Amino acid sequence: MKPGPILIGIPGTRLDKESRKQLAHPAVGGVVLFSRNFEDGEQLDVLISDIRAARDPRPLICIDQEGGRVQRLTDGFTRLPPLGALGTLACSDPQKALDMAYRHGRVMATEMLACGIDLSFAPVLDLDQGSHVIGDRALSGSPSEVVRLGRAYLAGMHDSGMKTTGKHFPGHGSIAADSHIADVCDSRTYDEILRSDLLPFMELAPELDALMIAHVVYPDVDPLPAGYSSRWLKDVLRGDLAYRGVIFSDDLGMHAAKAVGGLVERTRLCLEAGCDLVLVCQPEDVRELLSVLDDGLADAGAAITRLYGRPTVNRAELVEVEREGIKEWRRWRQSLEELGYQEEANG
Repeated sequence: MKPGPILIGIPGTRLDKESRKQLAHPAVGGVVLFSRNFEDGEQLDVLISDIRAARDPRPLICIDQEGGRVQRLTDGFTRLPPLGALGTLACSDPQKALDMAYRHGRVMATEMLACGIDLSFAPVLDLDQGSHVIGDRALSGSPSEVVRLGRAYLAGMHDSGMKTTGKHFPGHGSIAADSHIADVCDSRTYDEILRSDLLPFMELAPELDALMIAHVVYPDVDPLPAGYSSRWLKDVLRGDLAYRGVIFSDDLGMHAAKAVGGLVERTRLCLEAGCDLVLVCQPEDVRELLSVLDDGLADAGAAITRLYGRPTVNRAELVEVEREGIKEWRRWRQSLEELGYQEEANG
């Protein structure tokens, strides 16, 4: 069965009958995991094995494992600092911050891949310029520093065998409102955005396997949120920036995504605008959408297979590394956790 372009959220820690049926729907191509899907490592192994076996070709399995306040898997995993801790470190030790950015990307990706998770939606490439929802999820408020640290982070992910996803194009960090719970409008001109928020995406585009699009309206460019805008996705991203990677929507259940109509309308408009894959993360939204959606959506097989993870170690090997006390791996994990504690202590 050819995979569809919708990545769905599932409700619990096991695949129930309804979730198995949803994964078999021709419009579905993958899963996004959340904290609600995790109890412990053994349970996670079973869940991921069941998801992989649910259809052929297997679903793409994704997660948000950024660190800080956006880390879905915690117990048994490295407690990752927010990316903003790297920017703080860069103010006093720029070279060490580069090393830690690489470690952050590599440790995160290695742990996720070892569990059978293909992709973490990382890194955040927004600027820390006043957004309530971005804040310390961003590497820095400086475009050049986001590029410098972001490049090291991307290298760590790639060296682990994970594809990279920059977010939230063309930039969510300079507007205070949170698109999860409010409509968001950035009234700056395109030239202003081009000279600031867009710079990290432009500079790092050749190293980004995928991009996630912000549910933000930039009225100087298009009255529609960027994820529904062919002006942003086809003219700017594919045209002006010559970007050839995979394009994700953000979750279509977010408040700011609802401006164009119901879930079917949102899905079709995203795809028509130029998204390759769309996220529908809440189980009630998945149920509503798939109950009325036919199979007349694009074959997303090419986009999905491009993003499959290529793990360098499996979970058993990673457990053995930790048990044997391999110094470098343990030192990397400890250094990241210590950086997070320092960031918390500094408030």
